Amino acid sequence: MTATIIDGKEFAARVRGQVAEHVARLKADHGITPGLAVVLVGEDPASEVYVAAKHKQTVEVGMASFEHRLPADVSEADLFALIDTLNADASVHGILCQFPVPDHLDERAVVARIDPSKDVDGLSVVNAGLLASGEVGLVSCTPLGCLMLLRDQIGNMSGMEAVVIGRSNLFGKPMAQLLLRENCTVTIAHSRTKDLAEVCRRADILVAAVGRAEMVEADWIKLGATVIDVGITRIPHPEKPGKSKLLGDVNFEQAMTVAKAVTPVPGGVGPMTIACLLANTVTACCRANGLDAPSGLTA
Repeated sequence: MTATIIDGKEFAARVRGQVAEHVARLKADHGITPGLAVVLVGEDPASEVYVAAKHKQTVEVGMASFEHRLPADVSEADLFALIDTLNADASVHGILCQFPVPDHLDERAVVARIDPSKDVDGLSVVNAGLLASGEVGLVSCTPLGCLMLLRDQIGNMSGMEAVVIGRSNLFGKPMAQLLLRENCTVTIAHSRTKDLAEVCRRADILVAAVGRAEMVEADWIKLGATVIDVGITRIPHPEKPGKSKLLGDVNFEQAMTVAKAVTPVPGGVGPMTIACLLANTVTACCRANGLDAPSGLTA
């Protein structure tokens, strides 16, 4: 068996195309332009790159992009004052504070300050609670992206057994909740799980998100399973001195011999994160204006 490679870049481009269509419709039919505000504290190089990518893709789909750059020593009071201003700004439908922030700032407090209806990262306790209780909220972008890939690859997941390796609030728990909504039988596995490989071998859908390079080998994977690899580990490139190489949690070459479909690293889940951020912003805009959220772009 040779697995299908799930092309996250291509699928993310399709999602951005759908977002752009909805944005154009909102402008033409209602005179509304969805707006995304990104707050960057300090000058973390990786964050700078990520924020630039968000700005570029936001503008490309026709949305308004608002960037707010604050010094690394900004006080909590000043950061919160900016967030309060954005919460009250009707032209801003999504707010994202780029993490990490400097150590003197509490990330949980920052997330809690953002209006949950504008929390397009889906990280707030309110949105986590809405997801867990089956109510309507905003869903964390990476789990949402994985769900979209699975829907596209599998279709109806009802009755399938799913295993999520990783129990983080950022990914593992919301991913499990989304799979439950699809009527999967879900197991959340983690570092204390007994006989982890045996648990994984039961999975029709295996989602790995722990950040341990190539931990999942062929004999962990059920024949014909769909494998979503969320992990990213950077190592020195074995053939290019001074360069680095990205590895996922799954041994990709081995997985290709037993799985039905596998996401690569890079080029699998990663591109979906910003695409789903844009989708969440459109969803938040629609809900703020009493309109139906776009089908296909929500959980």
